[in-house]
Amino acid sequence: MRRVEEDARAKGINRREFVRRSSLYGAGILIGFHTARPQAARAAAESVEPVVLHPSEWKTLEAATARIIPTDQDPGAREANCVNFIDKALAHEDAAAIPLYRGGLAALDGVARARFEMGFAGLGASQQDEILATLEGDEAKEWTIGKELPAPLFFETLRVHTIVAFLADPSYGGNRDYVGWRVAGYPGPRHRRGGFTSEQVEGKAPIVPIWEIEG
Repeated sequence: MRRVEEDARAKGINRREFVRRSSLYGAGILIGFHTARPQAARAAAESVEPVVLHPSEWKTLEAATARIIPTDQDPGAREANCVNFIDKALAHEDAAAIPLYRGGLAALDGVARARFEMGFAGLGASQQDEILATLEGDEAKEWTIGKELPAPLFFETLRVHTIVAFLADPSYGGNRDYVGWRVAGYPGPRHRRGGFTSEQVEGKAPIVPIWEIEG
């Protein structure tokens, strides 16, 4: 993900275009984006507190998602509360991934402490990016659980979950205040409001985004 974002910046692609392209980057994201998570939605409606993740895991995961989609002139994964989406998904439909996150987050903190004598969440952005890049490229020598959980597998799962959380319906716990849709320029699902009018289709009337209607 970091390499994809770096390529985008090198080509002068702004965040809005990067998010649009990321939503189509790989079949796993497309599947995740369109997979219903009714149990996770119910859990998200009940609470924004951690359900599966321990407080330290929540903090580490939030920091990692914030480097997958960092905050700049536009809001990123932290503002979208992507960590909450992942927690609620792990509590229900994505429960099979709990061991991956438990082991991966512990190993991620282990790499951070081995290199910088500090947990991942406490590091600077450049140090966090350095670590995540080595996980993606399977170059983190300090990753101690390689045979049980390869670092690239953990990174790819984290990347996919973060992007899905940023762009999925807010009812699932992420995309808080529609920040993902705002960045992507997506006005919200039309089927909830009867679809587009003929005037909107013809460009004679504006398409009002869902956050303006609900705001």
